[in-house]
Amino acid sequence: MRQLILSLVLLSSTFCLSQKLEIIPLGIYGGGDESNLSSYLIGVEKTNTYLALDAGTIYSGINKAIEQKTFSVDNKIVLRDYIKGYFISHGHLDHLSGLIINSPEDSNKPIYALPFVIDIFKNNYFTNASWANFGSEGEKPILGKYAYTRVKPSQSFSIENTTLSAEVFELSHVNPQLSSAILVKNNDEYILYFGDTGADRVEKTTKLNYIWEYISPLIINKNLKTILIEVSFPNSQAEDKLFGHLTSKLLNEELGNLAKYTGEESLKGLNIVITHLKPSGTAITTIKKELSDNNKYEVNFIFPEQGKKITLK
Repeated sequence: MRQLILSLVLLSSTFCLSQKLEIIPLGIYGGGDESNLSSYLIGVEKTNTYLALDAGTIYSGINKAIEQKTFSVDNKIVLRDYIKGYFISHGHLDHLSGLIINSPEDSNKPIYALPFVIDIFKNNYFTNASWANFGSEGEKPILGKYAYTRVKPSQSFSIENTTLSAEVFELSHVNPQLSSAILVKNNDEYILYFGDTGADRVEKTTKLNYIWEYISPLIINKNLKTILIEVSFPNSQAEDKLFGHLTSKLLNEELGNLAKYTGEESLKGLNIVITHLKPSGTAITTIKKELSDNNKYEVNFIFPEQGKKITLK
């Protein structure tokens, strides 16, 4: 009997270690379509426990995932039971409006964010003038559905009711305005998600450089295999009209800055999921071509589809 129990424990441990992180896009655009705005579920495969990375679109994204057969349960089960919490990168509506609109139907869970984001929820959104206060602080009556969880930059914290842990980093989104990125960990596997961000050169900051240096050992050791990062505009957009966003050219410029720490060879095959595309005219087609034609570092550019689980190499 003892041998059987030991075998089961070892088998269970091996199964847990073999499980990989998975990504499900609930929304992929950075405007122009309120039913498809920035939100990605990240979780461990076969567990149905997810952290939502931003929440521009929730309900419509879950419905699309059900259509795609990514989920086989009712929308409310995914919303209430599968999503264990939210990371919100910054306070713009295209990154959190889905959370607010769906809050009456949601279950109790945490919102993880840097303090400036929590203050935006408390002072601008979950107020009696704009919406009921579903947060855990602020104007009375305080409904307390969402536990405001202030995190500190570069300090690890656990995601409640999951096996995940994470660290958050500041980003510049039209300096001095801030956004943030999150590095999610499960066992020895990592995924890095960026909210809206400008390039260091344009923003005149070193916030991206700090992240590149920080994560470089994870890329060299093949622990970090996927980065989700925005490209909002094609290269034709003037740099003084980017409003804290990236173009194809600027993403490649930043990958070059990352390569200074990792070496170019380590970037080959790195999954780069392109987020926050703005669906204006032929912009998305142009961005895809620009990235494909100028893939100096031979990364694996991935263009997500709403509701369709991302298959990672």
